[in-house]
Amino acid sequence: MGKAPHQPHIEGMTHFGKLDLMAQRRNRRTNMVHTWLLGAAGLVLLAVTAWAFAGLAGVVFALVFGTFSIAAVRRVTPQMVLGMYNAKPISPETFPAGPRIVAELSRRAGLPSVPRLHVIPSQMMNAFAVGRREDSAIAITDALARNLSTRELAGVLAHEMTHIANEDVKVMAFADMVSRFTSVMSTVGLFSLFLNIGGAVGGAGYHVPWLGVIVLLAAPTIGGLLQMALSRTREFDADLGAAALTGDPDGLAAALAKLEQAQARRWESILLPGARIPDPSVLRSHPRTDERVARLMALKRARTAFEAPFAPYEAPQRRRRASTVPHIRPHSGRHLGGMGNFSALFAI
Repeated sequence: MGKAPHQPHIEGMTHFGKLDLMAQRRNRRTNMVHTWLLGAAGLVLLAVTAWAFAGLAGVVFALVFGTFSIAAVRRVTPQMVLGMYNAKPISPETFPAGPRIVAELSRRAGLPSVPRLHVIPSQMMNAFAVGRREDSAIAITDALARNLSTRELAGVLAHEMTHIANEDVKVMAFADMVSRFTSVMSTVGLFSLFLNIGGAVGGAGYHVPWLGVIVLLAAPTIGGLLQMALSRTREFDADLGAAALTGDPDGLAAALAKLEQAQARRWESILLPGARIPDPSVLRSHPRTDERVARLMALKRARTAFEAPFAPYEAPQRRRRASTVPHIRPHSGRHLGGMGNFSALFAI
């Protein structure tokens, strides 16, 4: 085997020794158990819904359809998703720091290929990953790149890199397929039940299977809650992975705080100031920011401080400057706000 190509060095990037590795391993084990339990619960819910819909034949149909759906999801390419949002590739000439950080993080994550970095014209601060370990991409909005320091941007890119390394995009695509198919079977089952009851009016009595009705009514809601719980678990794990890749939990924590502030300002521009009501935790696809920051800070050893008082990814004389990318005029097509409806990507 030939010698691995030299990867660019990012000045000031800290090492794994700065983190509490015991806490990291403990959190990873917990997240993995949660992932398996939630995934199994989703499959059981689908099987029960299929049984309530059509008995054993429904369960067999769900298995066959699910197999074909998984195969279809795997055929979705990063280019297809990026094209939906008018994403443009970022070159080292236009934004040197971005591709350099992605290349170094990819090397640390052990990915077989470096994810391609794209920018999306949007006023929202967001980022997402799409694809598999062998063929992936990370997209950031120009608002995100303009408002985060290089240190904070590195934390966000490491978060998305961890999603790719952990195959979270594939996991959540499967969970999304299970949830959607559960909802479809529930709707069709209730509609069929309504037709049977209607056909029995005026004729022989029709026995209503109330247990099946309850299952069909509750299944879509339960499936959605399981999917959001799984997403929260994968987000926690991506935060841990990002801290391990950069050795700098503070960078991602600062970025999350900025994203939270930007989201609050967006709500206040729509509603009256202070009128925003926080979503209950169970209805969130992402954990609360304060929970994420607390877990990141818990990774730092109590007696170990990070050496540099400034952002470790930028020189001291540039510490107040945010990252810059060429301005891209907003696109009149698909808005980034709808990206949560597509299962093949993973947002911050």
